[in-house]
Amino acid sequence: MASLADIRARLAQSEGNKQGGNSTGGDNAIYPHWNMEEGASATLRFLPDGNTKNTFFWQERAMIRLPFNGVKGEMESKQVYVQVPCVEMWQETCPVLTEVRTWFKDKSLEEMGRKYWKKRSYIFQGFVRENPLGDDKTPENPIRRFIIGPQIFTTIKGALMDPELEELPTDYLRGLDFRVSKGSKGGFADYNGSKWARKETALTEAEQAAIEKHGLFDLSTFMPKKPGEVELKVIKEMFEASVDGQSYDTERWGQYFRPAGVNAPAGSSAPAAESAPAPTATAAPAPSASSDFDDEEPPVATAPVEAKPASSDKAQDILAMIRARQKA
Repeated sequence: MASLADIRARLAQSEGNKQGGNSTGGDNAIYPHWNMEEGASATLRFLPDGNTKNTFFWQERAMIRLPFNGVKGEMESKQVYVQVPCVEMWQETCPVLTEVRTWFKDKSLEEMGRKYWKKRSYIFQGFVRENPLGDDKTPENPIRRFIIGPQIFTTIKGALMDPELEELPTDYLRGLDFRVSKGSKGGFADYNGSKWARKETALTEAEQAAIEKHGLFDLSTFMPKKPGEVELKVIKEMFEASVDGQSYDTERWGQYFRPAGVNAPAGSSAPAAESAPAPTATAAPAPSASSDFDDEEPPVATAPVEAKPASSDKAQDILAMIRARQKA
């Protein structure tokens, strides 16, 4: 298990660089803190990663949401999302961001660029010690998983770099609880009121017994599978279709990536990769549910603002500009 000094060294190194799963863990394993009412708080106790090779007690992932105008062949035209991994997680070139980065050279395409920008999140595990969600039921294995966005993660990481912190917050005897508090700002959920407890507490006998019985999750098993050459081509194809305003085509892409609730095409033998999660059942809230799931700021548009035609606020005009840029 990594020490606090190891974590601080790795965090400092990652900051310097910036400047210079196959197990489900049972039903209801993910704790949906985003479903809390405004003004509510939940108290969490994070635990170490079961993978002792991981310096941190979390895993970081970056995903891209591709919106589609419904599913091809279905009467209902409700927008659906397909979530795909950004291969920059593996220090490789992402076919989506390669295109999207060029959009930020033009102010008129900046909003569309943000729509397709990667979303970063962090996977933790631990106990829910105070739960304001009345309809949330603790599973048989009380060790839950938490999908944390950048806003909350900044608070978590900031405390770890505090020289006055002497023990890891995940220590069984001298660890710290973390209080997730939900507020509102600009029409979005705001978690800036979240904070670490000031007083150290030990795990209860029941919590220690749960760890002994169930063991700790290897958080790497909940990371998306790295796309191969075929999957990357499918991601690029879906991205272009999404930008063109097309519907999701299950026959073309269903054996690779699917929206939540969409079944694989008949005769498909390959399981689909991780798809867009439902807000209350899987990994993360819907795109508009929380500003906490916005990633770090994407590139800033550098081109001067040009005079726009009267109809330039329409989606088809934006799409026309993007298509023209793609052909250039």
